[in-house]
Amino acid sequence: MLAAALKPALLPVLIAQAVALRRRAPTLPEADGPREGRVGEGEPLRLLIVGDSSAAGVGVATQDEALAGHLTRTLAARSGRRIDWCLQARSGTTSAQALALLQEAPPGPHDLAVAVLGVNDVVEQVAPRRAVQQRAALVDWLRTETGVRHVVFAPLPPMHQFPLLPQPLRWIAGAEARAHDAALARWAATRADVHHVPIALRLGPENMALDGFHPGAPVYRACGEALAGFVAERLLRLSGSGAAGPGGRSPRR
Repeated sequence: MLAAALKPALLPVLIAQAVALRRRAPTLPEADGPREGRVGEGEPLRLLIVGDSSAAGVGVATQDEALAGHLTRTLAARSGRRIDWCLQARSGTTSAQALALLQEAPPGPHDLAVAVLGVNDVVEQVAPRRAVQQRAALVDWLRTETGVRHVVFAPLPPMHQFPLLPQPLRWIAGAEARAHDAALARWAATRADVHHVPIALRLGPENMALDGFHPGAPVYRACGEALAGFVAERLLRLSGSGAAGPGGRSPRR
């Protein structure tokens, strides 16, 4: 790739830009509100949401406006099921740290997990292959310890569209995000219990948070609805209503 070939020559500029951004970028709080709840009626579906600042709702005021709110409401409406949901997310979390986060406070049994990870892998310069290995460890732990049958991964966002990032840092980060997302998609295609959901996003100041780095309300809505649609149409309807329902592998406690 051109970006990978040019990165060594650009490294002094990239480091200087990254250091400057860390100093001046505003720090936004995680969204306020409950991190567990129940939405809808019908056969229960136990949903775990895990991830980084985008899972935690940084960029909007409340969880209702964040990914969790849009995902759970849309999933309940499209599936006709009651969604019992739990959110475990923390700003700055990498794929490796997501597993540690869950192990700190192990969740109870769940049927389905949605993971929002990857941007911090790019920021921390984790290689795509290594990030895939860390996601595999996360999935295996979730399968064994919580009984989930499926883990759905949101795609990495188009970082080359992040308004906060100056050039050439924006270009390099975008190329690395695409490499991570491609590796994630290839790995997901090898497993029946792992899914990568492409979501077409056009990012700009009008739909992102004030910091130019985190999603705004329109992006959270688009992503939540897309993920919910995938689960309702591909995992529940096509596989039968019990495919991701209660009665999966018994968790070890």
